[in-house]
Amino acid sequence: MNNNDVFKKLRVALQLRDDQIIEILNLVDFRIAKAELGAFFRAEDHPNYMECGDQVLRNFLNGLIIHLRGTKENPTNAADVIAKNAEALKQPRAEKPAGKPAAPRPKSNSGAKKGPSQNKKYDKAKKPAPIVENVKFNNGKNKKG
Repeated sequence: MNNNDVFKKLRVALQLRDDQIIEILNLVDFRIAKAELGAFFRAEDHPNYMECGDQVLRNFLNGLIIHLRGTKENPTNAADVIAKNAEALKQPRAEKPAGKPAAPRPKSNSGAKKGPSQNKKYDKAKKPAPIVENVKFNNGKNKKG
């Protein structure tokens, strides 16, 4: 049994979707793309199959602990979190509201210059607040000092 099999079994047992797994990995500051995550769950003979490394699985397990138990300051009940995941799987994903038609896009003047204040798309966005604060991982190592 390799890391991919363990990852697949945890995903099914805990009823997690790909976006939930990405959020769990973000709890321990481990960024991964959805496509890369999908490669872990493919069949071994698929051309895009990728072996799940120890680091990915270790970070997922550490994030899963925070996701299910919560932090020391804000503990949660694991059974409630799993029940919430089960309900989220049953509900269809709401991508776009079907009742509203899309608003027409305004035509842009190709000759007009756009500065940084006029073009909000390229302005620097504020860095979001960290989800988990003051979490220290020492992984069982005793450090002096």
